[in-house]
Amino acid sequence: MKQEEFPQLNIDGARATIRFRRPAEANRIDPSDLAVLRAHLERVTAATSVRVLVITGTGDKTFSSGYTIHAIREELDERFESLLDTLESLPLPVVCALNGSVYGGAIDLALCCDCRIGVKGSLMLMPAARFGLHYYPGGIRRYVTRLGLSAAKKLFLTAQPVEAEEMLRIGFLTELVEPEQLEAMVSQYVAAIVECEPNVVRSMKHFLNQAAEGEFDVPAQRAAYEKFLKSDELGRRLAARSK
Repeated sequence: MKQEEFPQLNIDGARATIRFRRPAEANRIDPSDLAVLRAHLERVTAATSVRVLVITGTGDKTFSSGYTIHAIREELDERFESLLDTLESLPLPVVCALNGSVYGGAIDLALCCDCRIGVKGSLMLMPAARFGLHYYPGGIRRYVTRLGLSAAKKLFLTAQPVEAEEMLRIGFLTELVEPEQLEAMVSQYVAAIVECEPNVVRSMKHFLNQAAEGEFDVPAQRAAYEKFLKSDELGRRLAARSK
């Protein structure tokens, strides 16, 4: 495997970017990428300067085609699902910049992100049933909790492609823009996140993800609410707005 094909991590101030780099192969995810991606996530989490992670692909056609087809039978194991669970629970906000169409396991990877910005003219396709592949529990959970049962059934049980406008309608996409506007919209989201109080963002992301799964730890949420209500940072920010 060529070193330049592995997913690349770049940290620029408060923004970290992970980029898939196999445009000639639809930015597929190889089994050898999994350890690299996990190391990237660990580095991003440990970097105190980083406030937001962006995940994107190279080129203008495909964000990612998902897990390498030829490796599905022999090398699609718990490592991939574990990696996605880690991404889903990352304390930092994660923006998925879908620079093109998205297929297979890359859809689930995008669902692990907090915001998904796509481009017009792109498609989404989940071909698992066409392959005869039964999906893993974490993926089914994310599809249903993020998109709803009807959309999840259409994607999984029919293996039909979904166009960009429908991706927006069912809530897979947070924003839909022209391809040339993608980076500007991503930068807008990054800037907005950086303006927010980072500890509040981390805490609310945690509880929002819990709520999506039907879990409501009201005492813990109440404790977090009261903690931040008394924080010096809240006082400072309110005072700055009142000037």
